[in-house]
Amino acid sequence: MDRVKDRFDLSSRVAIVSGGGGLLGREFSKTLAQAGASVVVADIDERKSREVARELEGMGLRALPVTVDVREPTSVAAMVAATLREWSRVDILVNSAALDPKFEPGRGAEFSNAFEEFPLDTWNRALEVNLTGLFLCSQAAARPMLEAGQGVMINLCSTYGLVGPDQRIYQREGQPPQFKPVYYSVTKAGVLGLTRYLAAYFTGKNIRVNALTPGGVRQDQDSKFVEEYAARTILGRMARSDEMNAALLFLASDASSYMTGANLVVDGGWTAW
Repeated sequence: MDRVKDRFDLSSRVAIVSGGGGLLGREFSKTLAQAGASVVVADIDERKSREVARELEGMGLRALPVTVDVREPTSVAAMVAATLREWSRVDILVNSAALDPKFEPGRGAEFSNAFEEFPLDTWNRALEVNLTGLFLCSQAAARPMLEAGQGVMINLCSTYGLVGPDQRIYQREGQPPQFKPVYYSVTKAGVLGLTRYLAAYFTGKNIRVNALTPGGVRQDQDSKFVEEYAARTILGRMARSDEMNAALLFLASDASSYMTGANLVVDGGWTAW
């Protein structure tokens, strides 16, 4: 029998992380690389993707920066083609690219728009990134995975894809009302639907598809927001950016070999009560 830690080993595997320059994308890229994978750090921001790749290479790990716009089929195809040229395979796809406005007091129009006034162009742009982008990346990665007869896809969801946002924590006395935008909950719920569809679609193909649902991650939010968010969790705090890494590695590795079509929730208990 393999040792437990061997089940988490990703040596010889190749992973693509969309949104690899983001807060969690950076963590995921580093985690996969440290587990032995060759990692494509894909992001629309070329500077960020190169920065993350350089950091990994400086640690003696294998990384390839790729600039990608997940809304564009040709750009996504180029990302997969670059991966195949470099390493001849795609074993793991992490779909973490997404539009996700963070709460900042006094932030501009996009964050503060109420549902009844929400602009259609903003809605459409978010669907293009958060859902169509996931669709296109999964479609492009599926081809080499099917050819190889194996693969893993991990789609990033959110607690707001499971439950509605508590809009009270975004309000500030003396300031205009602010709201977590409608598109975020809707697209993240859609991520779960696509995850289950793909898991069932790949029946018998040895391609597993699961979702990872993080809770709120501490970044640059003001202390009042952090306090109010933390009070809504059972553990009484927001997550650190590295606290999704072990869950991501579990889903990417053979440790979760009997798991597909599932949603792993790591939210400090937000959705448990």
